[in-house]
Amino acid sequence: MRTFIVANVTKHPTDIVRRAAEKFDCSRQAIHRHIQRLLEVGALIESGKTRSRTYALAQLSSWQQHYEVASSGDEGDIWMRDVRPQLEPLATNVMGIWQYGFTEMFNNALDHAQARSIAVAVTKTAATSEVSIRDDGVGIFHKIQAALGLLDERHAVLELAKGKFTTDPQRHSGEGIFFSSRMFDCFSITSGSVSFSHQAKAPEDWILETDASGGTAVRMELGNHTSRSVNKVFKQFTTGDDFGFTKTVVPVRLAQYGDDNLVSRSQAKRLIARFEKFRTVVLDFKGVALIGQAFADEVLRVFPLAHPEVELVPLNANKEVSQMIAHVLEASR
Repeated sequence: MRTFIVANVTKHPTDIVRRAAEKFDCSRQAIHRHIQRLLEVGALIESGKTRSRTYALAQLSSWQQHYEVASSGDEGDIWMRDVRPQLEPLATNVMGIWQYGFTEMFNNALDHAQARSIAVAVTKTAATSEVSIRDDGVGIFHKIQAALGLLDERHAVLELAKGKFTTDPQRHSGEGIFFSSRMFDCFSITSGSVSFSHQAKAPEDWILETDASGGTAVRMELGNHTSRSVNKVFKQFTTGDDFGFTKTVVPVRLAQYGDDNLVSRSQAKRLIARFEKFRTVVLDFKGVALIGQAFADEVLRVFPLAHPEVELVPLNANKEVSQMIAHVLEASR
């Protein structure tokens, strides 16, 4: 009962007692006893009186630290010495996700950001934990945009969404951000004028316009009692015992520029860049209103002819997009 209350009180601050009583088919008095215990141990806070009373998760801990890049040490040392103690105690699978996500993101800031300092913050409630990493460097999307000669920072998000992209291939595989974004309940990167967010239960990624200053900010949030694990996430996108990264899910709408429709071969070539690095590419057409014949032909006929070893799997296409896909596939036979 207490686990249910903790997990649901944020969404139902005013009627958590009723919902818990209905869930467990018991009296409200019984639920109040559990809430009282959660208040006593500091897991919940209450405000208001009688019918206007509300409950919320109490912040169990809050910690932050600034690191100078020149003297910070490596991400493994900082994880073990500083960050891990702020998150403990948590189950082994949960700590495994936090170790992976923190060390990957902090290492990116060290190796890629050209930053002078990195700020880390950790907050924890009875239900969730959150870690943020902010640097004062050049900005991740701007750096990718410059490296690839892209027209817009938003197109840099497309390359990150595919996975296997890095501006330093001799030192990094380009897998860290992709897998980290899939491990957490909420994962976001904000840099320059763009914010990218992936939520575990949301049907699609989000790109938002921001007015953020320089540098890059990464925010990761995870339920303290999740059943997710590093290996479970790897298995969704890999094959074999060596966890070869062979499958990716690409939000097709990220290839758009502003309100432009996806109609040209140049847009298609932007989308399919580096598809050959995978065995299976799931093309998620969620949010795409229509596609042109040239775009569809380049993606679904020209690319497969050149790379028959790569399987393309369309997903979430509306009626208009499905008709164009069918037209191109029929013409290619």
